[in-house]
Amino acid sequence: MSACAPPHAQHPHPPHGPGRTRRRFPVEGADLSAAVAVFLIALPLSLGIALATGAPLQAGLVAAAVGGVLAGRLGGCPLQVSGPAAGLTVVTADLIHRYGWRATCGITVLAGLAQLGLGCLRVARGALAVSPAVVHGMLAGIGLTIAIAQLHIVLGGSPDSSVLANLRDLPAQLADLHPAAVSMSVLTLALLRAWPRLPGRAGRLLRRVPAALVAVAGATATAALAGLALPRVDLPSWRSHALAGLPEGPVLGIVAAVLTTTLVCSVQSLLGAVAVDKLIAARPGPQSRVGRSDLDRELLGQGAANIVSGALGGLPIAGVAVRSTANVNSGAVSRNSTMLHGVLVVVAALLMVPVLEEIPLASLAALVMAVGIQMVSLHHIRTVTRHREVPVYAATALGVVLLGVLQGVFLGVAVAVAIALHRLARTRITHEQKKGVHHVHVRGQLTFLAVPRLSRALHLVPQGAHAVVELSGSFMDHAAYESLQDWRSAHTARGGTAELTGRRGGIRTAEQAPAAECRCRPWTAWRNHQSCLDGAPAAPAGQEAGRELARGISSFQRNTAPLVREELARLARDGQRPAQLFLTCADSRLVTSMITASGPGDLFVVRNVGNLVPPPGEEHGDDSVAAAVEYAVDVLGVRSITVCGHSGCGAMQALLAAGAGPGGGPLQRWLRHGRPSLERVAGDRGGLPRLAGRAPADAVERLCLTNVVQQLAHLRAHGPVARALARGELELHGMYFHVGEAQAYLLSGAAQGAVFEDVRAGVGGGEEAPGRARTTNGGKV
Repeated sequence: MSACAPPHAQHPHPPHGPGRTRRRFPVEGADLSAAVAVFLIALPLSLGIALATGAPLQAGLVAAAVGGVLAGRLGGCPLQVSGPAAGLTVVTADLIHRYGWRATCGITVLAGLAQLGLGCLRVARGALAVSPAVVHGMLAGIGLTIAIAQLHIVLGGSPDSSVLANLRDLPAQLADLHPAAVSMSVLTLALLRAWPRLPGRAGRLLRRVPAALVAVAGATATAALAGLALPRVDLPSWRSHALAGLPEGPVLGIVAAVLTTTLVCSVQSLLGAVAVDKLIAARPGPQSRVGRSDLDRELLGQGAANIVSGALGGLPIAGVAVRSTANVNSGAVSRNSTMLHGVLVVVAALLMVPVLEEIPLASLAALVMAVGIQMVSLHHIRTVTRHREVPVYAATALGVVLLGVLQGVFLGVAVAVAIALHRLARTRITHEQKKGVHHVHVRGQLTFLAVPRLSRALHLVPQGAHAVVELSGSFMDHAAYESLQDWRSAHTARGGTAELTGRRGGIRTAEQAPAAECRCRPWTAWRNHQSCLDGAPAAPAGQEAGRELARGISSFQRNTAPLVREELARLARDGQRPAQLFLTCADSRLVTSMITASGPGDLFVVRNVGNLVPPPGEEHGDDSVAAAVEYAVDVLGVRSITVCGHSGCGAMQALLAAGAGPGGGPLQRWLRHGRPSLERVAGDRGGLPRLAGRAPADAVERLCLTNVVQQLAHLRAHGPVARALARGELELHGMYFHVGEAQAYLLSGAAQGAVFEDVRAGVGGGEEAPGRARTTNGGKV
């Protein structure tokens, strides 16, 4: 069916009588299957989260149904699935302990009203300004609190409302184990761990069933068959279900409770919506017709869902990462999948009560404990460590565990602000003289706080001397700018010279051309570089090429060298230790450092015409590639080798035109090493490599893809490569770069019928941790 076809052309004969051209509520097959998958995940988790909060277990089902139907219908992120979330467990449990269940439902209603107000004020984007270290720390603190509390139920006891009390009582609980509860908990955790790792074709089919459902169902069946006596789910009659009531207590305490619930629900839902956008963009195949999320509408939808859920006696609602990920990965194409999953929860809550009441509480506790542990993400810890934000992460997590969610978030924000101010105010200014030149080096941000120290260092430069001021920060305020410019004017007026170097966008460095002469942006200095020559005097081609080369070298020395000098000095001192050998074509359009986001010392690069690898021992072979491979593997100890082909390769075009026959000049003799690639294309043995989502555009692209696979086969025949592969110390990768699309594809699968797939993003992590998107068009291979 054509996407451009008008509605009347899609259904020439209305199926339901005249005047009706389409169904009122169309549900596509992909939405239906996605809804079932999400329902199977949501059902046990909703019960488990309700158990962890101390709320009636039916409250989890109410929240799941309302979140699916109402938030799914009104929200601004169609594929995000909302419901009771593990990130709200600690907040809800504390509210129930302080105010009781009915008052907690009333606080949920007030939090929903607050979300509606924030959505009307269109401040949703402001929630994304919260430091990721604070968000990750909050999730980690909540996850630790959940895991410690549920551990008591796993062991057969009951948890306390305080984390410290739970830790204090843990030795006594370990001494008084309940074998039946422990055995069901262990079985649940074992199934959760083992189910996603089932091998073989049968494993791939079985893994389509959610691990959470399998774990709970397995423990339930085992407990029933063994006749174990242990606490089970208790769902009272819906007639006795408690609805919302007015909260009573100190006004400030209730306001703080509403703000805490609003904050956690809103931030988690908005971050989840952003993560879902990334998942949809990374989904293979044609791009989904689902647009980007409207965050203000999402906030309005979440607020409406919380109002209804609280009024009906349900848990607070937020976007849930695991269910949203399952929805996207199951192929959902509209909000119908989210709404239908909510309808299925309603059906289960009304018709499956006898089955649900057979579930052991220990199994649900083990499931929620596993979710809590997953919220302490090692990936997040590595990320905050790389950005030097461990104090923010640790302060937030410990604050949540020891003080509460709102207090922990405020503590994390305070630490983040303190670190930002410290970094802004920490400026090192040094002065030294080398060979008659005075160097003033400014490290850090140059603000008014550093102006007195800058002035003292600049006044150490004698009159008439040559001075170089190196600015290595990324920010300069107006006071520092004026102070530096005033000194420079005064120093040059007295016969001295001053050169400013570094990443200062507001100050023109020495010998820099006026802005009118070149309009290339700093990040595109290599793009359309001939535009910088407009208006220049005409010169012979050779002279102009030489001038362009000299101009580029001068620009490097002036702008780039100060930034990489320290790193290159380290490499010169320590020697090169690249992790990868990157073998690619000599085509001038392939900038290896750009398409792999690599820097000095990262890649050992070998380039030749056609990215060819002559097989070892071939007559009239070329030993230069073999020598580079041997040196990279045996001497440098690289851990991977990547063969990278590209679109529009001139060598592949020459192969198709001439066939790499005998005789000819050096180029023709060299291209004979590509003859096996031609033969592979001609023979079509078992299916040729292809790009994910489409067939090769033409014969040249088909040969380019096949050539990458063939050269990998040649690589495996080289002794050093074969030995390293046998020891498990080396990996081989194939890559194809489409120049016109600026898109990289990585080879997956076997040589026969191999597929080059887009380098795309994914979301990982636990129930409440919207994962991180991986690099798309760049990133290290």
